[in-house]
Amino acid sequence: MAKVEIVKVDQGDANARILAREAKVDFRRVEAASLKIATRFSSAEGKRMFVRAFNTLQLNMHFISVIARTRLDHEDIGRIETALRGRIDVATASLNEAIDGAEALFKAHGITSVASYDTVPLDVDVHVLSSISRRFLEVLVKLDQLMPLLQTLEIHEVVSAQAVDTQRAGLKRQVRDIANGARSFATGLRRRMNALDARVRPPDDVEGRDDADGLDVAHDGLVVAAGDSPAAEAGLPGAALPATGRITHPEGEPAVVEAGAE
Repeated sequence: MAKVEIVKVDQGDANARILAREAKVDFRRVEAASLKIATRFSSAEGKRMFVRAFNTLQLNMHFISVIARTRLDHEDIGRIETALRGRIDVATASLNEAIDGAEALFKAHGITSVASYDTVPLDVDVHVLSSISRRFLEVLVKLDQLMPLLQTLEIHEVVSAQAVDTQRAGLKRQVRDIANGARSFATGLRRRMNALDARVRPPDDVEGRDDADGLDVAHDGLVVAAGDSPAAEAGLPGAALPATGRITHPEGEPAVVEAGAE
């Protein structure tokens, strides 16, 4: 008897659509060793967040931690790195709390199985360049882990669809803010470096000048969206930059660094 296929399942087309929208970044001039970490994403949210944000964060972090550090004050770079680690810590804590809460609801309602996806998982060997990139990857994996738990609770009517959507949106926003924050800080540092060049070189020589590491200061391949807030550079140098990303000017007037929504 011939096998009858009642439901057509994904054969990788979903991954192809997601990868087609991947943020294109140029790593050809990054001369750094990377740790290769085998990673699997199953949820649509985890896949999309990874392909749209991870490599962009990596290249922006390379600019902040490596390129900008050769030209600007090390303490300023350290404050930015601390701020980004703080954002990662906040997102990690939120995701851990959400996962623990979902597992508690599973136990309280006798739920023993988790909803699974009919789409093909996205298996990738992630090239990790820095500790911040590694920690951001861990955040993305936790987000991916949480998504089917929330879907299961919604299917069993333990949690309403509206509550699930609200929680999902809030957590995704926290994760996006990490990558957006790195992008905004890199933009501010790039402007400061270009301003330094403008003061020491004739205007005609500034555009397209290569720095000592062979990376073009004005065109280094970073993905930077139009309209990035210049506030990332407003409080540096000498600004107090805690983990929340809030900058306090020497005069005491706060300027909040908020990355634009993607």
